[in-house]
Amino acid sequence: MSHSLEKRSESDRGGEKMTQRVDNSSDSDSEEEPITEEELAKLKEEVEEKKKLIATLRNKPWKMKKKLSVLKEAQLFVEKFEGALGKGKGKKFYAYKVMMTKKWMKFQRDFENFKTACIPWEMKIKEIESHFGSSVASYFIFLRWMYGINMILFGLTFGLVMVPEALMGKPYGSLPRKTVPRAEEASAMNFATLWDFSGFAQYSVLFYGYYNNQRTIGWLKFRMPLSYFLVGVGTIGYSFMIVIRTMARNANEDGGGDDTSFNFSWKMFTSWDYLIGNPETADNKFASITTSFKEAIVEEQESRKEENIHLTRFLRVLANFLALCTLAGSGYLIFFVVRRSQKFALEGLENYGWWERNEVNMVMSLLGMFCPTLFDVISSLENYHPRIALRWQLGRIFALFLGNLYTFIIALMDEINLKLEEEKIVKYNMSIWEASLYNGTIPENSTAPPIEVDPADVPRGPCWETMVGQEFVRLTVSDTMTTYITILIGDFLRAVFVRFFNYCWCWDLEYGFPSYSEFDISGNVLGLIFNQGMIWMGSFYAPCLPAINVFRLHTSMYLQCWAVMCCNVPQERVFKASRSNNFYMAMLLFILFLSTLPAVYTIVSIPPSFDCGPFSLSIYYLNATSKSYKEANLELKKKLQSQAEENKRRNKQKAQKSNEQEENPFETEPPQTKQKGKQDESTPNQDNKKGQGDNEAKKTDQPQEASSSQAFQHPGPAPNGHYALQTRGGNLPPPSIAVTRPPGPRGYGMLGYPPGNPRFPGAQPGMPRGPPNYR
Repeated sequence: MSHSLEKRSESDRGGEKMTQRVDNSSDSDSEEEPITEEELAKLKEEVEEKKKLIATLRNKPWKMKKKLSVLKEAQLFVEKFEGALGKGKGKKFYAYKVMMTKKWMKFQRDFENFKTACIPWEMKIKEIESHFGSSVASYFIFLRWMYGINMILFGLTFGLVMVPEALMGKPYGSLPRKTVPRAEEASAMNFATLWDFSGFAQYSVLFYGYYNNQRTIGWLKFRMPLSYFLVGVGTIGYSFMIVIRTMARNANEDGGGDDTSFNFSWKMFTSWDYLIGNPETADNKFASITTSFKEAIVEEQESRKEENIHLTRFLRVLANFLALCTLAGSGYLIFFVVRRSQKFALEGLENYGWWERNEVNMVMSLLGMFCPTLFDVISSLENYHPRIALRWQLGRIFALFLGNLYTFIIALMDEINLKLEEEKIVKYNMSIWEASLYNGTIPENSTAPPIEVDPADVPRGPCWETMVGQEFVRLTVSDTMTTYITILIGDFLRAVFVRFFNYCWCWDLEYGFPSYSEFDISGNVLGLIFNQGMIWMGSFYAPCLPAINVFRLHTSMYLQCWAVMCCNVPQERVFKASRSNNFYMAMLLFILFLSTLPAVYTIVSIPPSFDCGPFSLSIYYLNATSKSYKEANLELKKKLQSQAEENKRRNKQKAQKSNEQEENPFETEPPQTKQKGKQDESTPNQDNKKGQGDNEAKKTDQPQEASSSQAFQHPGPAPNGHYALQTRGGNLPPPSIAVTRPPGPRGYGMLGYPPGNPRFPGAQPGMPRGPPNYR
């Protein structure tokens, strides 16, 4: 130890001499003698020793005060004499290069800190992670990611749909679809009406029905229907792309796995960051290290746990049975409420109060609030690892929300069918109204200017697209309000009660009942996912939904961060979340697919309203055209099948006749058979030439009883006014089409045609010829 100190003192004295030498040379004139090679070598050796000391100073067994003083002296020495290692004219350039390198490194560090500071809510999430673990922090990271996605969707709908219609479209009051009806004007601005998204909110750019079906609008000739459709398709396409891309990136980052060898030793001796100088950052780091030890202890306990396998299986089966009963009861309750809402809609919602009008939305929100808590109680029976228990919890809540969502969609389908029936009645009433309007005001033979009617007085259809958009907006708003009320009552007021009444209560409220609440990871994650599913499903009918969701996520971040830090406590069994959120992303991708199906079905299969929205011409026309093409294809398929069966039967008859004549080639034909054969030769096959269809085919299937004697008994004019032709075979009816080729001779010398068979391949022996009237 003394030898190292003596060596250090000698090096310091040499450094001081060299310092004086360099200082004197810098203070003298520019023409002074330069430093010798020996002095430069010693200076280089001193600089290298100082650099090595700086690199290994952390491992020295010295006090922190001594370490800091030695570090400061070494850094000053290196910074001052490192530039003197150059030679001649290169000295200044080397010093400038070293200085710029240091400044560049400092700029990189500052820029990295600036980028970290620019990430929204990064410091808040780090603080939450240090106190509550990575599992709770993963929810807020997922929330921030969802916020970025919805900002993109909001930019698309706001910039390409809502703003062009508001600036370049026809103003309010110019068309019936842009005007509040006369009967609703008195209450159009009431708070209750606006809160229900009716009145002026309904007849605005917030909903589908306000947009006009003109091909172009404004002086820019902006194609609004095309933009509306492409934004809807682009929203779904971009969402699929970004979710799949995020899952692929997380999978690549998670491919190496975690190294758990000597886990506690690594955490004990390498967790602290000695460069921390901020007290608040130091507190967060201390809390983070403590939480990481808790996570590691839980992982070690789960790996060494021994359990009674039979009891565990019984409890898990019981837990699954209770969960299924809860899901079934929730589904039945929603079905019952939906049937009640349909009854209320038929009788008229204006006759009922606020609860009856919003019963479906409120029941769904309440189920989403209380059922996850019940599932959490049920999961305590299973004794799973916390990470596995979280996934089971997520799966059950996912099934609950999915059943609720699709029950809601089925209810909407029923309402859409009612609206379509109402639309037919409105169309009929509008035709009567227009006829009565013109017949009552204009004489029959007068020429007058067209009648001007105020748009508020014009009858209009129910516009089921706007109704669907209103339902999704109401459900989103009610779900948001339920979440905020749950935070304020279930977390804040509960924490206040426990904090201030703990001193005067019979038992310890903090460690007993009710205690402080824990952060519900599964419920909050599933709430985010299904709320996003409603946005994807309803944004085509309500372009304002992405904007509402951006506001919801923005406020939720601040409110939930405050609630976690002030009202919640860490979980009793803190566990380490996976480094990726692929489990969340997989559920989000699944709900994106399920949300796309109803939207695509309603767009393609259900005809749009005739007097609202940008597609009140085009999509209805395409839908009608596709239906007509489908019917034509079915009819053509039937005709082709019947024609194939007819050809098969004719070929079979022809083959049988050929076989019979090959067996008896020299058999003489009776006169009547020859006459019939000649008639067959003189008249072409009507089924192949004229295409009479299935009726002709059916008639040919029946046996023909007409004889040659009956043919000779009608030499006069036929019922259609034509006279019969006089031929070799007697009086034959005229052909249905002109014969362009005379019949050829018959005989045994005709190759390829047995005796008694006609030359035309389409005609069959013994088949009647001529129009159906002569058969």
